Amino acid sequence: MSCYFRHMRDIFTEIGVEITGENKKDVDRAIHKIAGIEYKDCPTTWRTLKAEFLNDDRKRAAFVRRLKKAVG
Repeated sequence: MSCYFRHMRDIFTEIGVEITGENKKDVDRAIHKIAGIEYKDCPTTWRTLKAEFLNDDRKRAAFVRRLKKAVG
């Protein structure tokens, strides 16, 4: 899994997505896009997620909605 996926299990459960070999890359690309980070830059993406989206309930909820829509 991507370096930060293990920290996001609760979000994946919340949106009803099980991470598999088939969807992992698509989910990862969606997360990178939401974070505004070029694909495959895991450390920067995780730092951005923690700082910009996951430490505020309102921003977290918006992130979860966007991710759910992206991986639908």
